[in-house]
Amino acid sequence: MLREQLLFTALRGAQGSSSLPFAMFQELALNIVEGRLPPGHEVNSAELARRFKTSRTPVREALLLLEREGLVVIPPRRRPYVSPVTLAQVREMYEIRASLYSLVSELVVARASDAELAGLTAWQRQLETDADAGDVDAYFWHNVGFRAAEGSLSGNNELQRRLSGLGLQMHRFRHLSLSLPGRLRHSVADHERLIRAYLDRDTALACAVTRSLVLGGYRAIETSGQL
Repeated sequence: MLREQLLFTALRGAQGSSSLPFAMFQELALNIVEGRLPPGHEVNSAELARRFKTSRTPVREALLLLEREGLVVIPPRRRPYVSPVTLAQVREMYEIRASLYSLVSELVVARASDAELAGLTAWQRQLETDADAGDVDAYFWHNVGFRAAEGSLSGNNELQRRLSGLGLQMHRFRHLSLSLPGRLRHSVADHERLIRAYLDRDTALACAVTRSLVLGGYRAIETSGQL
């Protein structure tokens, strides 16, 4: 259930829907974000309709939601397929995210109480548990939770909307990065450094660690040769 709740943090306009199209959208989105449906994978509308015991119309609605999020391509007279990913696209989104989260860190240092920062420490302990277990999916979603908590502590609603505007594509790239060898240990150590900077009220260090942490995700993808 945690995955479904945290999925909403990266959606633009479909949050909280209980409709059948949204249920299909959610299942497909999770499978794409977590890498079970790779770029180029065809989405069989007829099979989805059979599995969900519905007509083609709700399936089309679900696919349109996925297309809006940039997760699928719906070409004319061909089956929809999972959208391709380019290294340039990944780099540009990570650059935007690094700048936005640097501002988040600046505001967290200025505005969050010690009690509120203790909530980030709880997320960090969960990340350590996931890293020890080598559980990429659990680590990824708890990482999403950590970042959502940070955004909330910034006290800037418009900034949170901008971060959500990066959408599920950003989730997709982040999961890919964390699935690479050695990334969980590196990430959990960076988060520990970030929390120490928050507790020390060191704005410059917190912003620098955040920027390094975010761009480290891009560098891992870049050097992996997977794109």
